[in-house]
Amino acid sequence: MRVERSNETASPQKAYVVISTDCHAGADLLGYREYLEKRYWDEFDDWSASYEIPYEDLVGEEGSRNWDSRRRLSDLDSDGIAAEVVFPNTVPPFFPASSLGSQSPPEDQGEMDRRWAGLRAHNRWLAEFCADEPGRRAGIIQLNLHDIESSVREVQWARSVGMTGGVLLPGAPPGSGLPALHDEDYYEPLWMACVEAGYPINCHSGGAAPRPSNTPVGHVLFMLELGWWDQRVLRHLILGGVLERHPELHFVFTEAGMAWIPRELDTLEYFFDSTGSPIGSADLGVGQQVVSKLSCRPKEYWSRQCHVGASFMHPTDRRFWGSLGVETLMWGSDYPHLESSFPYSREAIAVTFGGVPPAIVEQILATNAAKLYGFDLGRLTKLAAAIGPDRTKVESGLAPQEIPPGAARCPAFAGLTDGSGRQRWADNRKSLPTDDPAALRASD
Repeated sequence: MRVERSNETASPQKAYVVISTDCHAGADLLGYREYLEKRYWDEFDDWSASYEIPYEDLVGEEGSRNWDSRRRLSDLDSDGIAAEVVFPNTVPPFFPASSLGSQSPPEDQGEMDRRWAGLRAHNRWLAEFCADEPGRRAGIIQLNLHDIESSVREVQWARSVGMTGGVLLPGAPPGSGLPALHDEDYYEPLWMACVEAGYPINCHSGGAAPRPSNTPVGHVLFMLELGWWDQRVLRHLILGGVLERHPELHFVFTEAGMAWIPRELDTLEYFFDSTGSPIGSADLGVGQQVVSKLSCRPKEYWSRQCHVGASFMHPTDRRFWGSLGVETLMWGSDYPHLESSFPYSREAIAVTFGGVPPAIVEQILATNAAKLYGFDLGRLTKLAAAIGPDRTKVESGLAPQEIPPGAARCPAFAGLTDGSGRQRWADNRKSLPTDDPAALRASD
């Protein structure tokens, strides 16, 4: 399922198709009850009675954006988004915290069973939520790495009911009781099941990241260290031979930025070169044992099997597009989170893609995601004619002084509204070739 760069010229369509590869949804807390097996209902009633919802965007008037299908479609239509890839947002029944962060291991088999019941409830709710609007939602299912056999069965079930988003890879940090992701035996059945299902594996903003403390400083450190855990996953996949053994398997790194990826790939490339030195330390000798089993270079693995779900794509990110490869890039709005680009996604797209060749814009906004997640681009094109961002306005771009005041909360506009990033914005407007998409790599 390799994603190739398109060399086609832009279509005459007046609006762009936009697929957000980073949206979130989940049932209302009590809405999960009907999706649980009845034997868990009493335990769920006890759990939910004392549960405190931890996230501001799950409560109050705006909370229903996570589960109200009609309201959600209205929001996305108004924001110019034709389709979405749906990550979880709510906390599954019986879980101590959202599965987007690291989890403490279950204490016993009873807790393991309850957690699995909660994940299955979410996945079955999500299947119905996606089926409510066929072709516009690709739901990502949740798994429990403490039980690989059940995880494999869940992948097979999801494929049988037509879900196309793939799986969310939970964290496996030290202390979790899980083997490291590079373990060749433990995770192999899961990798194989995803290959057979044609599923991408999705990593979302450092899912293994622990919280240093429940304080403001601890929260800031947690946010700053998220990207490190994504870097760790990429190292495990490459050096552990996962990408080597399964060339059909695709991994997506979502909402973790993109600046770290070229640096990490350069670090791995340097390590590969160092292991070939005739005068090396014992450590490099061990490294040679690892590298000798791999048939590709790190950047080759990246180009072949990895993708960026680049929420909050900023105009200054354009300097990384060449080294990463346009065919690996996808756009996201992070709806319905408070920092999402909603309801200013059209402005976010214009400020980042102004002056970019239309063929490149098409790839990043829709074509790459459609191929990876199985969206019908022809069908979405018809929808986008009515709701999508106007091509002419995107081409013209958006000057910082034109950014709506309310948009400043979204990182897509970081530094642009207060003037600190305006020169960088202007420099990036000049940095991208405007005639030949294929020249993008050469410009890097």
